[in-house]
Amino acid sequence: MDFKSSFNRFQSDKWAVSSFLFIIGISLVAIFAYSLSPDKTTYANQMHLSIHSQPPGFSCQVLIIPQQGTVNKSNLFSGNVNPVEEIPIQDIRWFEETLEYKRFGNATDYYEKVQLNVFPKGTTRVQIENEFILTKRFLLGTDKYGRDLLSRLIIGSRISISIGFVAVFISLILGIFLGAIAGYFGGGLDRLIMWLINIVWSIPTLLMVIAITLALGRGFWQVFVAVGLTMWVEVARLVRGQVKSIKEQLYVQAGSVLGFSHTRILIRHVLPMIVAPLIVISAANFASAILMESGLSFLGIGAQPPMPSWGGMVKDHFRYLLLGKPYLAVLPGLAIMSLVLAFMMLGNSLRDVLDVRR
Repeated sequence: MDFKSSFNRFQSDKWAVSSFLFIIGISLVAIFAYSLSPDKTTYANQMHLSIHSQPPGFSCQVLIIPQQGTVNKSNLFSGNVNPVEEIPIQDIRWFEETLEYKRFGNATDYYEKVQLNVFPKGTTRVQIENEFILTKRFLLGTDKYGRDLLSRLIIGSRISISIGFVAVFISLILGIFLGAIAGYFGGGLDRLIMWLINIVWSIPTLLMVIAITLALGRGFWQVFVAVGLTMWVEVARLVRGQVKSIKEQLYVQAGSVLGFSHTRILIRHVLPMIVAPLIVISAANFASAILMESGLSFLGIGAQPPMPSWGGMVKDHFRYLLLGKPYLAVLPGLAIMSLVLAFMMLGNSLRDVLDVRR
């Protein structure tokens, strides 16, 4: 394979390059999610029920009240433990030793009192107004629990990217191992593995994932393993067919005559020849894994709250499609669609680019 000409063909495909850059961008967002997220609390789970379901661009004043004995634990990869209480307000009144505030919205029409001594000692009114009464803006609005929707989308990208990598890795390990053995050795071992492949293939994928998930328990890693264990059959069938064809080549037969071990022939002479089709099927499986996880989260057996998942966000807000606030379900739906589309377009382009007949 001429890698230089393949790379040039890939560069000339604008949709493929755009898809690749989009995937890289989403991956970087997932890695540095808490640095980019406006809400840096763990899972972006800072709730403000009084400002739930607000439209994009919404802003309000927030009174920040320090919590005694709470330490700010900052972590780039798991978020912060919020050491303060944030209260959206629409009015505030000052007194000598206290302040009174009225919460945002119509849920309450009375003022609540806060002692000024809860703020650091020596803090003046001007300092409180500058440091503890802030204007908070929600670029994409808030969800039904008053959480920042943009932050939840950013943190939720970790689930989709992670499940793609883990599920594809598991499927490649199982698929390559079983497919290579079946295709290379043939005979009864081939029939046994093909029987297993056909059995797994005949079971609806979603039902199998649900069964494995229920057996392993609901959770983050359980879903990853379950999806990976259902995707290996496609890889195994591809590898088996490719290996059966390649093992008939003269250079493979020459290796057997020279006394090379089966392991050496498979690893050094057969498997490198099927890297191109494996790359293509991995891109397609990546997209399938994202859709599968989104479906499981929508059914409630995927990533569990408060962990944000794009499929879970659609589940939480799909009723808002009829309540005049469709963006709450449409935005995570668009995120799923765009990432899956990028992987499918990249896979189609790689199929053409890596075609040795071109």
